[in-house]
Amino acid sequence: MSEDITYASLKLPESRKTENIQELDRSGTKALPASSRIWRQTTLILTLICLLLLIGLGILGSMLYTTWKIETGKLNKLQNVKEELQRNISIQLITNMNKSENIRNLSITLQNLATKLCRELNREEPGHKCKPCPNGWMWYKNNCYLLSEMYQTWKESEISCSAQNASLLKIKESTTLEFVKSKNLYSYWLGLPPEKDRRNSEEVDKIIVSSARIMRNVNDINKMYCGYIYRSMVVYNHCTTKYYSACEKKANPVNVESVVMSEDPVRRI
Repeated sequence: MSEDITYASLKLPESRKTENIQELDRSGTKALPASSRIWRQTTLILTLICLLLLIGLGILGSMLYTTWKIETGKLNKLQNVKEELQRNISIQLITNMNKSENIRNLSITLQNLATKLCRELNREEPGHKCKPCPNGWMWYKNNCYLLSEMYQTWKESEISCSAQNASLLKIKESTTLEFVKSKNLYSYWLGLPPEKDRRNSEEVDKIIVSSARIMRNVNDINKMYCGYIYRSMVVYNHCTTKYYSACEKKANPVNVESVVMSEDPVRRI
């Protein structure tokens, strides 16, 4: 009985040795545990995935860079086109402004020539159709004048002039003064503001009416004094006194067509 037990104990090391030998693969290397092989495969797969991701990112980055360069080029071209258009528009505007200025200057020159020609035509034929003043009115420089031969009070004279889109003559500029002196007027109401007290007579050369002296609304005109012209003097009298009236208004521009279409205007001059 004791011999059998000893044999069994001696056979046990041989059995372990055999198991260890079986763990060796045919090439003579030691086989890896199953868990190690799984981790190695997983690592390999993850590495491949990372490489693919890096390659994809590289391709995507390259595509984005290429697209950026193309779009930047397009933007630069558009910017150049915009600047070119702006330059062309600026040049065109300057050209148009110059043309407009030339046209305006030409129009002014033509208007001045027509005015001079119309004056000559009126000297030869008073009341010519080119005259910029109504019939019966005198044309002097840039104004039209009407000397009424009807006796009226100052207020009546003012109303009469207003009804013809004019006003009582006011000496506001040198050209009006020239006209008054050239006509040597007697007893014509002027558009001077009425005064509460009678003023002394003044020389017509000293009467230049400013806007501050023009009275729009006059109360109780019957008790006031108004100025009228008597040759080279301005005299004041009761506004209810009746004198002649002198009306004035701005002349219309001379109608160029009426001058151009005149019969043989050169011969007339």
